[in-house]
Amino acid sequence: MDVKRLELLRELAERGSIAAVAKATHRTPSAVSQQLKVLEREAGTPLTERQGRGLVLTGSGRVLAQTAADVAVALERAQATWDDFLVAPQGEVTLATFPTAGQMLLPGLLRTVAETPGLVVRASDHDPATLAFPDLTGDFDVVIAHSPDGERSWRGRGLTIVPLLREPLDIALPADHRLAGRASLALEDLVGESWIGVPKGYPYDWVYREIERITGTAPRISQRFSDTRITESLVGAGLGIAVLPRFTSSGVRDDMVLLPLEGMRAVRYVSVLLRPDRAERPSVRRVVDALRAEASRVASLHGTV
Repeated sequence: MDVKRLELLRELAERGSIAAVAKATHRTPSAVSQQLKVLEREAGTPLTERQGRGLVLTGSGRVLAQTAADVAVALERAQATWDDFLVAPQGEVTLATFPTAGQMLLPGLLRTVAETPGLVVRASDHDPATLAFPDLTGDFDVVIAHSPDGERSWRGRGLTIVPLLREPLDIALPADHRLAGRASLALEDLVGESWIGVPKGYPYDWVYREIERITGTAPRISQRFSDTRITESLVGAGLGIAVLPRFTSSGVRDDMVLLPLEGMRAVRYVSVLLRPDRAERPSVRRVVDALRAEASRVASLHGTV
């Protein structure tokens, strides 16, 4: 079987449609369909079947798609071994990060990468809902993601997951709020407050649901933003309170304070997500190692190591 045709089947399993595979591989949909038909003849069994207006994998197709992933990992591992023998890690590594992870990790990462001749990181920011982070791995070598429960959020997606750090989530209050002088906050203190939240399904939206479960009162969320800088400005203006990540929000404004929350374990986990074959590349491994070192440095600065 042709390796390139196997890769198209794997892409169909990952992306879900011929059109998406065609766009990702810079082919026409008809060219993708033709190559899959050739692969089907080589396999001697149907690999796809019609479902509505689209194609889905048959049981045989799913097995062969997993085989394609295994082949890709083996090829990358072999290439990585050879590259390690010949040259230092080099080339371009594409990276997607959510904004606050970019604030925390990118400056140190890019400085470190600059010390490796021939290695370049092309980074961009993306802020999807928790369960959508794996979708970015088809288009980026390295994806920095966050979730309330670490790798459990993305199990079953066939990805390599590398934990980076655990960051506490605090309650942000206007500096002149009646509770701002406390050392910490109890859940009952927050009943009746107006909140600036995050979009539903985003990391740490779960905190509001947990507060409701424990106190029996749903937080009154007046606005929702994915950009923490907007949230911070509204809190500082006295328009509500919010859940914010400690490392990137503490000390950024004179009109806002952060206080730890008692009565529940409010944290988020930051991880790297990669396709297993890309994780074998020396250049990608060097970038992930640098991210782990930078995450450890950031955590130690905040006394959480």
